[in-house]
Amino acid sequence: MAEIFYVGVDVGTASVRAALVTREGLLKSTAQEPIGIWEPESDHYVQSSTEIWEKCCTVVKKVTHGVEKSQIRGIGFDATCSLVVLDQSFQPVPVSQEGDPQRNVVMWMDHRATEQADRITKNGHRVLSRVGGVMSPEMQPPKLLWLKENLNESCWNKASHFFDLPDFLSWKASGSLTRSLCTLVCKWTYCPPEGWDASFWTSIGLDDLLENNFSKIGSVTSPPGSPLGDGLTQEAAADLGLDPGTAVGASLIDAHAGGLGVIGADVKGFHLPCEGQPITARMALICGTSTCHMAISEQPLFVPGVWGPYLSAMVPGLWLNEGGQSVTGRLIDHMVKGHTAYTQLQEQVQQRLPFAGENIYSYLNNHLSSMANSCSAVDLLGSSLHVWPDFHGNRSPLADPTLKGMVVGLSLSQTLDDLALLYLATMQALALGTLHILEAMKEAGHEIRTLFLCGGLSKNNLFVQIHANATGLPVVLPDQTEAVLVGAAVLGACASRHYSSIQEAMEKMAKVGKVVQPDREVQSFYERKYKVFLRLLAHQRECQALMSQR
Repeated sequence: MAEIFYVGVDVGTASVRAALVTREGLLKSTAQEPIGIWEPESDHYVQSSTEIWEKCCTVVKKVTHGVEKSQIRGIGFDATCSLVVLDQSFQPVPVSQEGDPQRNVVMWMDHRATEQADRITKNGHRVLSRVGGVMSPEMQPPKLLWLKENLNESCWNKASHFFDLPDFLSWKASGSLTRSLCTLVCKWTYCPPEGWDASFWTSIGLDDLLENNFSKIGSVTSPPGSPLGDGLTQEAAADLGLDPGTAVGASLIDAHAGGLGVIGADVKGFHLPCEGQPITARMALICGTSTCHMAISEQPLFVPGVWGPYLSAMVPGLWLNEGGQSVTGRLIDHMVKGHTAYTQLQEQVQQRLPFAGENIYSYLNNHLSSMANSCSAVDLLGSSLHVWPDFHGNRSPLADPTLKGMVVGLSLSQTLDDLALLYLATMQALALGTLHILEAMKEAGHEIRTLFLCGGLSKNNLFVQIHANATGLPVVLPDQTEAVLVGAAVLGACASRHYSSIQEAMEKMAKVGKVVQPDREVQSFYERKYKVFLRLLAHQRECQALMSQR
């Protein structure tokens, strides 16, 4: 019998990827295409839904080349939680002052609506209890309010459909306007089983969204992986090079797809503290441009400064709390590429490239090892350089977009060694930020015993080891390095009815690849460094308070 495949499509911040995945969760082929990002003003980031769909079609055709269409039984999409705006005819509507209709996507990391988010928070509506008590400018209500207040004629009055990007993709594929519970619950304040809270939208001045049973933002919802419509439409099938009617699963936000791709793996035989425990003893970290911290529970747990609890937003029937750190991968790039010694680093890597196949980060990891004494851990090199990593604000557990980054311990030296130490201190700060989130979740009732990492940063061995060391928890890495794509394929597998549930598909398609244990010899070092980390926060807030005085 011919082998069965599913296609997973992942739209990240700067690229679109696809994978052809077997029923057992093995990647047979992958493809990637870049997508444009425009910054018309400071903190405004926009994209084109037309370009994104075209690139989706390109990568799907690449990964399915040479495979019989009948072998492909389902397709699933995940994407960043960006906002797509279309008119009554489903044509793009501009989201910037410049008025280019093709630039119709407000990106997830767009912070133009910070002032609107502050107003919504001060409004104090009950829906805020499900987002840690604070409305983030990265969620959709403040962005919608900004569009109404600033682009009323050119955008708001013309708009008939507001989609989260994952839902836009599943609509393009299936023609179904059904929204995923993942997107609406996590980013739009929807709460099953009650649904939309009309009083919230009225209280923030967006009562026009109540028209026609909330048709502009979604009248019908379904759990992730539910089959949509009659599968691929004729037009979408032609665009993607697949058969009409191929099952399309309700979509996921990209981080949540990564969660599906790792958190349900069978851990028997790996001697992990989560073995024999419910899945609620695990936390998934999806580490890419930003990092998302996914913890699930059987009962709703309210964590101050952490999004959720969200019912059925990732795993149907379970509650999700979602912590996060904005622009983590981008911060590491910023620190390294902005250093004076970066040119020297590039030259060193280029000299070694033909022999070692190194990139700048594997080179820096090796360089740090050579700087450390053979009898001491690399971690200890970070004893006199400290970073507060919130260069783009704090998402969790402080929910404070006004916080800025800090570096303490700099000297006048600008050598390659100094660059390597700054890189190390940045990764340590990000790991301590994860510990900060873990502490908040534990205080609220979560019992996390093992971390499951995926995403681009999880391919950096030092980043992974530092997370294990700083948190004191073992880290599980997936067998398939592209776990987000496996998670997207899980949606297609569920929609095809080949698995009875998301839980069954996760267990069968997600597999453990490697376990990284914490180095107990540096435990006391990280206990001290965490105290310094928290003092940096206190110092920054003290400075803010002093400078705000009249």
